[in-house]
Amino acid sequence: MFSFASMLSNVQWATPEQVSREHWDVAGILKGRLNQKYRFDVRPLKMHDDIYGKKGTTASKADKIVFELEDKWVIVDAAELHRLIIVKRIKKLLLDELISTLEWNIILPKN
Repeated sequence: MFSFASMLSNVQWATPEQVSREHWDVAGILKGRLNQKYRFDVRPLKMHDDIYGKKGTTASKADKIVFELEDKWVIVDAAELHRLIIVKRIKKLLLDELISTLEWNIILPKN
């Protein structure tokens, strides 16, 4: 399976404590797209209330949140997402709404 980490250079995996307390999984520089090292939340989508999604916290130290779909990865800015959730008091968001609402996102095809 082609993992998101293969899209990164200078990869650093989070320790179990960082995963549980800081809510990020892998850090690195997104090859050919970004020139700064970021922490990414790459947890898989899980079934919640009859729909696939991610549960999260605005206390996360992840810089970017990655949604893995069958044919692509969708990366959104965590700080922008957290502001949206706090300001609009949103509990559930659909991925298509995130992509159209947030200013910062990257969609990478899985080749």
